[in-house]
Amino acid sequence: MTLGNALRRVLLSSIEGSAITSIKIDGVFHEFSTIKGVKEDVVEVILNLKKIRLSLPDNDMLTAFIDVKDKDVVTATDISGIGAEIGILNPDAHIATLDTGAEFKAELTIRKGRGYVPAEELKDTNMPIGTIAIDAIYTPIKKVVFNVEKTRVGKSTDYDRLILEVWTDGSINPKEAIDRATELLIKHLKFFMLVTPTEEIEETEPNKDLPTLVIVKEPEPVYEEPIPVIEEDGKEFNKNLIKAVDELEFSVRSQNCLKSADIKYIYELVQKTEDDMLKMKNFGRKSLDEIREVLLTMGLDFGANVDIEAVKRELAERNGG
Repeated sequence: MTLGNALRRVLLSSIEGSAITSIKIDGVFHEFSTIKGVKEDVVEVILNLKKIRLSLPDNDMLTAFIDVKDKDVVTATDISGIGAEIGILNPDAHIATLDTGAEFKAELTIRKGRGYVPAEELKDTNMPIGTIAIDAIYTPIKKVVFNVEKTRVGKSTDYDRLILEVWTDGSINPKEAIDRATELLIKHLKFFMLVTPTEEIEETEPNKDLPTLVIVKEPEPVYEEPIPVIEEDGKEFNKNLIKAVDELEFSVRSQNCLKSADIKYIYELVQKTEDDMLKMKNFGRKSLDEIREVLLTMGLDFGANVDIEAVKRELAERNGG
């Protein structure tokens, strides 16, 4: 039950999505205006824009435009971006209804974010006059329901099974959403692993006038020596160090993360610590365990001490230089 509730909260609040965060309509200076030739007022147009679900490419922010004339209805398909393709997940979403011969021009700001951010927090004193901030509903998760059932494993019947039902807006697959939520949850729970189970709690001497005080002492950090991979004094060189990362059969997700971090060779990879790897975007514990398993088969591991000069010599020899 606790795990299901935690995952539900993370799914609804912390998965990244895209939303329209401001609009500037030609001839309009504030949100309580009417628009010439448009049936809906500005408030109604803004409510319609909140319902549009978008998917940005690599951009964290994008300016988009609507320029419609001689049409009866303005829909999400009329939104066009500059320099990048905007993924519109509900293209038939209604924005406005125009009178005959009317024109509708607007400039939109689309951003990536998490959860829900009210318009008041998105307002900026540097915004041009007439720009109206919009409540941003970033979350791509529409609904999460979980249920815990008793299940049997072998002869034991005292196990629980967690069933999650996740609905999204189409910008992310439900399985991928659960994967990201799990990674975020693990990342946050790791902070509690810093407290050792013993020698961290100290009680003060009893005092009749004061309540008993419990002081939690932060444990001393423990530093582990990195695993030596190449040592001097003529020890054998591990040829796996000069292998290219893309030669190994990692999952697509792991390969993409390593590529984004510009890690091309194994010797670059093994110099990273676990914490270095887990700080990489979209890189979670599952990817870490997968890569470590492969490294261990080659006699390597993270946190290695590498003789870069030896690596350069081996690379030069391999490349015939």
